[in-house]
Amino acid sequence: MNRDEARLRELGLWPPYGLLPAAAPERAAGVATLDWSALEDRIRTCSACGLCQGRTLAVPGTGSRNARLLLLGEAPGADEDRAGEPFVGRAGRLLDQMLLAIGLSRQQVYIANVLKCRPPQNRDPAPDELAACRPFLDRQIALLRPQVILALGSFAAQSLLGGDGRVGALRGRVHRCGDSAVVVTYHPAYLLRSPDDKRRAWEDLCQLRALLQEPAP
Repeated sequence: MNRDEARLRELGLWPPYGLLPAAAPERAAGVATLDWSALEDRIRTCSACGLCQGRTLAVPGTGSRNARLLLLGEAPGADEDRAGEPFVGRAGRLLDQMLLAIGLSRQQVYIANVLKCRPPQNRDPAPDELAACRPFLDRQIALLRPQVILALGSFAAQSLLGGDGRVGALRGRVHRCGDSAVVVTYHPAYLLRSPDDKRRAWEDLCQLRALLQEPAP
């Protein structure tokens, strides 16, 4: 072990993002056969990482289980932790407005996060937390089979696409995750802090709308 690796391990940042430890095969296999109700029950009672100790409620996801569009964020915040639903605070209200701008409501889409429990003080997700939650996300995508996934922010995009790309480098083109097209845009919480980027987010939404207007494969 070199000195850099030792320091990263001490800070809880090893392995670096993009080299995340895979979920235990038996855990992934146990989730891969669950239906929607059993999956949500498993998420709500999950104790696979330390986030379970500080959560109020786990946040499985919300919306239509027949949706063509999956919106994927990073992790629940304080409002979501209390409500047990994703995107219910100020960022959620902005997300509702973004959907309305392209003729959609949250009842017509499915909304979830990469992490299902809130990290303390809304810190970035840790590698072991991402690995523990990954089977849940994989199963949600398998059940939903979305035509398009809108990745909201860097962590969502990296979870779907791998690597360490940032939103600015990934947006503006169509990516693939399995059978789903992936559009990357800014997280609504970021747009509340940086309203000048709302114009770019609108461009991404227009790209998303065009993809949804294409016939489903």
